[in-house]
Amino acid sequence: MATTEQKVPNSDTLPTELKAEQALGLIGLGLMQKMSRDGCSGWDWVSEGSGDKADLVALRQRLELTALAIKTGAPLTTSEVTHLLGSRPGSSKAERGGLIATRISRNVWKLTQNEKENSYWRN
Repeated sequence: MATTEQKVPNSDTLPTELKAEQALGLIGLGLMQKMSRDGCSGWDWVSEGSGDKADLVALRQRLELTALAIKTGAPLTTSEVTHLLGSRPGSSKAERGGLIATRISRNVWKLTQNEKENSYWRN
């Protein structure tokens, strides 16, 4: 009787481990594919330089929220201040575009308007 032999590939020739860079690349690629499939719009800054039109609805909401935060003096989180200012504050007092974000305590911020900038628009 003839027997059929199955060839088992030599495990020494197959890569069993990935380098750290390869693993990170695969994870990043998978994440980007999943986000594009799910329609995730949290990465709007990626398409910023492509000549797309500005999202005026989002801009208006951001300006209204900024005005409300200044008017009420409500405490804000670091992520909220980051969204309103457009950049993460790097120290306990950050100024951008006439707005001043002052850290009250850990993860608690207050947003105010620079009086020098404010006086310019009153006249």
